[in-house]
Amino acid sequence: MVSQPATTQSAHDQLDSHVREMIAWHFSPATGCPFWLDWTRKVGWDPCKEVRSFNDLIARFSHFQDEWLRDLQPDVWVPAHYKGRPYNIFETGGTTGMPKQRIGWDDYKVDYEEFSSKLSDRHFPRGAAWLMVGPTGPRRLRLAIEHLANFRGSPCYFVDLDPRWVKKVIADKKFDQARAYMEHVVEQAATLLKHRKIAALFTTPKLLEALGEKMNLHETGIRGVFCGGTTMNPQTVRFLVEEVLGDGIGFYPTYGNTLMGLAASAPLRPEDKFSITYYAPQPRAVLRVVDPAQTERTVGYGEWGRVELTTMTKELFLPRFLERDEAIRRQPREPYAWDGVGEVRPFGAMEKTIVEGVY
Repeated sequence: MVSQPATTQSAHDQLDSHVREMIAWHFSPATGCPFWLDWTRKVGWDPCKEVRSFNDLIARFSHFQDEWLRDLQPDVWVPAHYKGRPYNIFETGGTTGMPKQRIGWDDYKVDYEEFSSKLSDRHFPRGAAWLMVGPTGPRRLRLAIEHLANFRGSPCYFVDLDPRWVKKVIADKKFDQARAYMEHVVEQAATLLKHRKIAALFTTPKLLEALGEKMNLHETGIRGVFCGGTTMNPQTVRFLVEEVLGDGIGFYPTYGNTLMGLAASAPLRPEDKFSITYYAPQPRAVLRVVDPAQTERTVGYGEWGRVELTTMTKELFLPRFLERDEAIRRQPREPYAWDGVGEVRPFGAMEKTIVEGVY
């Protein structure tokens, strides 16, 4: 595991060093994938010579296009180093139509093993069973949550949900179907919690609220909740912490996806007023909050902007991907020596209606 930098300057230095290492890896014929090697021939410049820092990367690369992950066959993303080794195919969450697909081997294990160090043994006792109530199927999350539980010596139960179906029926204004499906999922989770000894729960905010209406989670044995998915504004967080969980259950909100991995939240302080800030697993992934009209420019601290993701692992190089999210740019905060993203919500949420469903 990469040790946490002590200062902002050491974090910058570590990031720049990682950029050089990843550029050398992905743009070398000995280790790189067909897509980026072909891309280099088309653009006519050599990233290995011209990108020596993260600032160089921002200046020289345009935005990664999500259509590349929808339209191209997965084999174009296989680094030469991994050639011949079967890969996992992961799809992004709730989008209908042809999904974005990411291939991978070990990244999800590395990401979630690193995240394990941020979980308290008091809230997530080692060896005690977990329950995941969320999307499984082709999504990376299912394998990742199970690996995290196993890494901590724990088994994991699962209740599946299909976020694409939920978004479809909500978009079609079939709200009775959406409610019935949500009740179906919650009933399965409640049954497991009543009949099995389970101490840790992963689910989405809306499903957590629905579970809390059905039962006292602390009395069932839950001691820690790892929560992600739909928007968590301060009002939602306060309700979940004070009304659903209470003092006896640890609350660990996260911001993650198939392309980034997992951004952990800084522990809530009274002065945060239930506003969550997430910090990317830098240097493997970097989050910037940028001006939507001029994406080379990072917005000021405390300002809203669009979230831009750069992922740099040996399995995946994804520069300057514009997420469908917006957030407040937040200052570094111990133990994180880089910027955070606060109150993440769908991009344009204040100007248009966003269908989020339960995930």
